[in-house]
Amino acid sequence: MNTISPRPVDAVIAAARDFLGERISTNQALREQHSRGEDTTTPTLPDAVAFAGTTEEVSRLMTLCHQHGVPVTAFGAGTSLEGHVNPVRGGISLDLSRMTAVLEVNQEDMDCLVEPGVTRHQLNDHLRDQGLFFPVDPGSHCTIGGMCATRASGTNAVRYGTIRENVLGLEVVLADGRVIHTGGRTRKAANGYDLTRLLIGSEGTLGIITKVRLRLHGIPEAISGAVCQFPTLAACVETVIATMQAGIPVARIELLDEVQMDACIRYSKLEGFSALPTLFLEFHGSPAGVAEQAETVEAIATDMGGLGFAWTADAEARNKLWKARHDAYWACIALRPGSRGIATDVCVPISRLAEALLGAKEDILASGLTAPIVGHVGDGNFHTVILVPEDEPDALERAWALDKAIVARGLALGGTCSGEHGVGLGKREFLEQEHGIEALAVMRGIKASLDPKGILNPGKIFRN
Repeated sequence: MNTISPRPVDAVIAAARDFLGERISTNQALREQHSRGEDTTTPTLPDAVAFAGTTEEVSRLMTLCHQHGVPVTAFGAGTSLEGHVNPVRGGISLDLSRMTAVLEVNQEDMDCLVEPGVTRHQLNDHLRDQGLFFPVDPGSHCTIGGMCATRASGTNAVRYGTIRENVLGLEVVLADGRVIHTGGRTRKAANGYDLTRLLIGSEGTLGIITKVRLRLHGIPEAISGAVCQFPTLAACVETVIATMQAGIPVARIELLDEVQMDACIRYSKLEGFSALPTLFLEFHGSPAGVAEQAETVEAIATDMGGLGFAWTADAEARNKLWKARHDAYWACIALRPGSRGIATDVCVPISRLAEALLGAKEDILASGLTAPIVGHVGDGNFHTVILVPEDEPDALERAWALDKAIVARGLALGGTCSGEHGVGLGKREFLEQEHGIEALAVMRGIKASLDPKGILNPGKIFRN
């Protein structure tokens, strides 16, 4: 009598129940929740969802999946924008969102050790009474592990750097279940390959991050926020360039074009503002230093035709502005009901920012689509949220053509196809153009060395 052998993934699920119990599930609703992030890629159901609670559990699960050749896609908060968490080849969606412990805080050395499911909000709530904070702010309720995986950035990067500059070390489970530790607590080290930087931004294709040691910063003595509107986008961008080239240590400098500002005024109920190109700024330091920074930027903005420069140290007013900035994506979606959004993520040298932004505006006009622009322009990074009307059959094709045009211009100006969102599924086609065939071959070689069976987040970064 012939018997049918169980599928490899079924064997993994059965074996994993010995140590995960009900925390590995084939429930349809759970699988659907883990089929995609906040992007426009086609959802793909995993065969099962596993909720890990410890490094040991992650290691045991990876050992099983390596043995049976079953794909594993790490999942945090599901906020990625380039299809990173879409399990395109099925297998196990490994949810790390329950690993939420802040394991250490070393106040004197200004560092901490956290599990990957901790969010930046949770961490900063934990740190507040100790006079410390973690500055990397992508603007969503993402996890620290996910931020490391995608090399996240955000509104504070112009002063404090990206996640890459704020990670001191990692604990990582490799494809075959081995556990390694990278980096350490010292601020510098000159020994061996920098595996921490290799794993930051690897998007779950080289290992599963289970602990993160972070660099912390002191809460500034004084913080002030400012808003300035401009008659033209060109004047707004030139103010940014002049500010950065003058070396003014602004903490945040965000640009919203007139379309994005209109969306934010409507969605976030911002009173007293017009639908004009606008800069949101924030200054950190001593009271005298903050005042000096604000006054210097105000003088630059005035020279560029700024329509008033309002700055305040009032926390409530500042929080309202930054809440509006963080809600910019949802404001875009609300601007054109019945549309979905595709977010670009171009970053260029600061001296080429005007060409990139003004060129993007021309591309948007030619496309006939609505596409607000918002960006962390202090480091040359901006996003275009292309709104795709569901009732226009050719809209998606036009949107992707617009996306490619904006990226192509950014690359031609010495920029990158992704300043912070990562590659995932959405930016794979641009990698060879940006890095070249030989560099891409080296990346593939690293992947093959650390994950010879190709089970870690397959289909991401590379097409095969």
